[in-house]
Amino acid sequence: MRFEVSRVLDAIEARLTLDPALARGVLDLAEVVRLVDLDGDHGKPASLLRLGHVLDAYAQHLAEDGVAVFAVANRGLLSDLDLTSNERMAIRRWADDGLLEVLPQPEDRVLEVAEQLGVPVLSRQLFAPYADRYAWLPRGLLAPAAQGLATVGEGLPGPAATPVLTRLWRCPEPTCPGFGAPTGGQPPPRLRAAVPTCPRHDTRLVDAGPRPPARVLAVRVDGAVRGRFVVRPEAPVVVGRSPTPEGPGASVSLGRLLGPEAMRWVSRNHLRLDLHGDVLVVTDRSTNGTVVRTPAGSVPLTAGQAYQLTADDVVELYRGVELGRPDRLRGGTARPASVMAEAPTVAIRLR
Repeated sequence: MRFEVSRVLDAIEARLTLDPALARGVLDLAEVVRLVDLDGDHGKPASLLRLGHVLDAYAQHLAEDGVAVFAVANRGLLSDLDLTSNERMAIRRWADDGLLEVLPQPEDRVLEVAEQLGVPVLSRQLFAPYADRYAWLPRGLLAPAAQGLATVGEGLPGPAATPVLTRLWRCPEPTCPGFGAPTGGQPPPRLRAAVPTCPRHDTRLVDAGPRPPARVLAVRVDGAVRGRFVVRPEAPVVVGRSPTPEGPGASVSLGRLLGPEAMRWVSRNHLRLDLHGDVLVVTDRSTNGTVVRTPAGSVPLTAGQAYQLTADDVVELYRGVELGRPDRLRGGTARPASVMAEAPTVAIRLR
């Protein structure tokens, strides 16, 4: 049983992110772990596995696999004896790895991040004490329930025009998991009296220059969106059946998503994506080739050929295996992959 729980926690870990480009929602972890009606285990006051139920419900709500969320945990969870030692250790590890934030009072931070990113809050709270500060409340709230997610109010907040998101920041604490090193995927700073502040150490952040551009791409297999990933300058992404990351970049493994014919066609390292300034370039590295579908027609690529992609282009590795901008690759799945069942989704691995 312990092994099965650890595997589910590992699956949950893959769906946590502080990257503004990938976070699709924000939640207060301390509230989620105490929603006893999510799993019917009323004898257990707190369970980290309830986060898995919320992730599954949100994936179902969006009809998309691999949906990632920005989680904020109350610091008290690190010593909460209603959680198992393994669960407390997982929360601490996630915080140290920069996958979630741990704060004394998370509610305001949850709303701040949601407003900056323009994503919903997954919560049953109505946040009445914050209504004057966040005019969009109660819009933008999605309440987790045993049957899924219930919309509270009408509509969602749009992304705030926040200049701090166009900059990189450095924390005076060099080992800070969020702002110790200025990277394109760092979380939004906390604003205290309009001053960018480290949420973890409550210290003023130093401006480290402009945030590099980023391109978010989706993976669609047989008409269903199976995940998203980010391409940034100097961090190329290799996509294939079982690819190897290069340098500081990531790899997107499609092997578990492919049928027998696609497995034979798609190469282990099928293609590479590079972002040069604002220009996204795909380079074919496969045995069988890649096709770029453009508004003007199809462009076949063979090994070593590169092509500059536009916003409307779709890259096809094999029939029905596609990469493109999320707003270009529409189409959902009636049965998104379950975190609780450990169903396969896109695997993204950093070097």
